[in-house]
Amino acid sequence: MVYHNQYIKAFPTLEKLQDAKKLWYSHLYHYQPEHILQAAREAVQQSEYLPSIRGLTKYIENVADCFGLPDVRSAYLEACHAPSPKAAYTWRHLAVYHAGKQTGWYFLANNAEQNTFPVFQKHYQTFCQQVRQGFKLEEPKTEALPDSIGESLSKEEKLEKIKNLQKDLK
Repeated sequence: MVYHNQYIKAFPTLEKLQDAKKLWYSHLYHYQPEHILQAAREAVQQSEYLPSIRGLTKYIENVADCFGLPDVRSAYLEACHAPSPKAAYTWRHLAVYHAGKQTGWYFLANNAEQNTFPVFQKHYQTFCQQVRQGFKLEEPKTEALPDSIGESLSKEEKLEKIKNLQKDLK
């Protein structure tokens, strides 16, 4: 056992061990088991002390390779420089698209980085957390233009519609 002495000190009785398991479960149940295992391996390799729940959560979040999530700075730059239509762009990860959409494409394009980055970062971290917890993000929807446009109104019909609109505005 890697942390034998620390483990024995932390959980000297069966009751304390059971309480700890319940506590850990209540904080980690939404993560995928394979991600928890990979994070635990990282913790064993990098930490000389038994990790806390928060410590293990940080390891899970740092195991970005298994999620394919770019770092927040790269994600921000991608969101700012992606061409329109945004839904048709091939995103490195859907979390980048959703964070950009949630932040607002217009807001990102028309404001200074010092104002937009913190907002984007908050949204991106929320979507990253959802991805880490196993949620599937929705693909962007692109709506196709109709094959044909209905018949054009005659001049008399257009004038009638204008009169009705004027009547409604009074």
